[in-house]
Amino acid sequence: MSAPVGMPKPICLIQNQQGRLSTCPEALEVLQSIRQPVVVVSIVGLYRTGKSYLMNRLAGKRTGFPLGSTVQANTKGIWMWCVPYPNRKDRTLVLLDTEGLGDVEKGNTQNDTWIFALSVLLSSTLVYNSMGTIDQNAMDQLHYVTELTERIKAKASPGDSAGGDLEDSTEYLRFFPSFVWTLRDFTLQLELDGRPITEDEYLENGLKLKKGDTPDVRLFNLPRKCIRFFFPTRKCFIFDRPTSRKNLHRLEQMEESELEPDFVEQADRFCNYIYGTSKEKTLPGGHVVTGHLLAKLVETYVETISSGKVPCLESAVLALAEMENAAAVEEAVACYVKLMGQRLSVPTESVPELLGVHAGCEKEALQVFMARAFKDDGQRFQGKLIKTLHDRKEEFCRRNEQESTKRCQALLATLCVELEEKVRSGVYSRPNGHRQFVDDLKDVEERYHQEPKKGVMAEEALKQFLEGKEAVGKAILQSDTALSEKEKQVEEARAREEAARREQEVQRQRQAELEQKMRDQQRSYEENVQQLKVKMEKDREQLLEEQKKMMDSRLAEQQALLNEGFQKEARQMREEIQLLKEENAKVQESPSLEKVVDGICKIIGAIFSGIMKCAEFSQNLSGSSGQSLSRPQQAPALTYWPCPSPAVANNR
Repeated sequence: MSAPVGMPKPICLIQNQQGRLSTCPEALEVLQSIRQPVVVVSIVGLYRTGKSYLMNRLAGKRTGFPLGSTVQANTKGIWMWCVPYPNRKDRTLVLLDTEGLGDVEKGNTQNDTWIFALSVLLSSTLVYNSMGTIDQNAMDQLHYVTELTERIKAKASPGDSAGGDLEDSTEYLRFFPSFVWTLRDFTLQLELDGRPITEDEYLENGLKLKKGDTPDVRLFNLPRKCIRFFFPTRKCFIFDRPTSRKNLHRLEQMEESELEPDFVEQADRFCNYIYGTSKEKTLPGGHVVTGHLLAKLVETYVETISSGKVPCLESAVLALAEMENAAAVEEAVACYVKLMGQRLSVPTESVPELLGVHAGCEKEALQVFMARAFKDDGQRFQGKLIKTLHDRKEEFCRRNEQESTKRCQALLATLCVELEEKVRSGVYSRPNGHRQFVDDLKDVEERYHQEPKKGVMAEEALKQFLEGKEAVGKAILQSDTALSEKEKQVEEARAREEAARREQEVQRQRQAELEQKMRDQQRSYEENVQQLKVKMEKDREQLLEEQKKMMDSRLAEQQALLNEGFQKEARQMREEIQLLKEENAKVQESPSLEKVVDGICKIIGAIFSGIMKCAEFSQNLSGSSGQSLSRPQQAPALTYWPCPSPAVANNR
């Protein structure tokens, strides 16, 4: 789906009324309509620091998010603006402008912390905006980052309502965004020890730790550790004042040519960096978040916070997967039904013709499911999809048979009009009338066979039609005075043999159709396993990429700690790195299909069992109507095994 239109201005996503957070239905509807991946950029910082101007700039607009021109905070809650991503039609840029932190009129630091935590949880790039320089005062103002582990749990642990701690920071890396610090009205020269430095070097120097273990030192180091451990991808931008102080109140009305050239160049660099480096919002394992999924995340987190609980990232993802996988099944089934409706013209001439259309539609429906589903442990939802698609296929088969039956019955009714008239007028009630009746009936049968597009029930409909004429034929035969009793017996025997031949042909056709359906289920199983294998491999590659980024960031941080002389922290980092290596080794192992296809085997096996019962019923029906009809005593054996061994599936 293309980026949403009709958003000329931002709307409130999360309301903040009297210290209570709640979602806005209108904004959620906008997000739910976006089926594209979203890049979420949020900005946080103290109130009245110019956050909204940067967000408007990212939206490519001069106005939008209210800038405000007084000492009072303007934005309340979290406001959202969805705009087309520059030069990327397949992505939507979601900008989140947050309520200014530290508003003295609000007097609720806990509320500020939740605003900050939600910005971290929802974004793929987090911009922290502050005034002046990176000094201890700036770090003190960033105390919200030190409370993240108290406000957010990374993994679910029964009976534990508290958050995590800094030593478990690796788990948070799977969820947290990249970090950009923007410094407004920066007036210093970028120099260190007499040499020029970059903005990023200035940031890293400001994040250096102080040696010692006193309370003051721990307090000094804590926010710096949090930023370094939680946000390994960091960037810094400095901005001159955009215009003179007396013109700041009309910043929205000012043309770009009226602004300070250095500020314009700095703002352009900032926007280009955000556009060029910001990634799609993803969940652990690399699953890309669409607008629809983002709406679910917003609802989940806000409801949890409003209930007084600590949001658990792992639990939120699992709950999201449950909802999304159920929706993936519905979407895949809808896709299948739509494609079958477009491609299938009933009645088909044969069952393989219908099954061929079904196979193509099932494959595409399965691709739709695989693209959307994630964390489908035990293939529970994939198994549900298999069963549902089988049921839908059987519905199409029944409709195909019904349409064929209706067409055949209508055709036979038309072809036998003359024969019916002769019966009513007594044309056959005379000597040799039976022979004429048989010849006329044969003529109807021959003309019936010559008609095309009768469908799969052609033989069955003809058999039932001829069976309906048996009583008339017997009456005509018995009243035919030109035939001796012996000749009548011969005619009756011939009629029974002909009926037996037709029954045998119908049973042969039914048996062939059952075998074709068995082969189709085998094909379906193999298609499901193959697509699952491809998805598992893709998921494994994404996880390995995620693990590599985490490993690289931790190794870099460990080296930085060693260079700064922090041996204890470096040892703790080494322990995290070792755990990552162990996880990486498990992920690098080629995924075995032995366990994951078990659910598929059970579903396919149940379907095969149903088909086999149909085959057995058909055999019993064939053999229970009397030996004198010379019908087949045993149907051809069905030897297909629905689930090849995992080893075979793995090597296919």
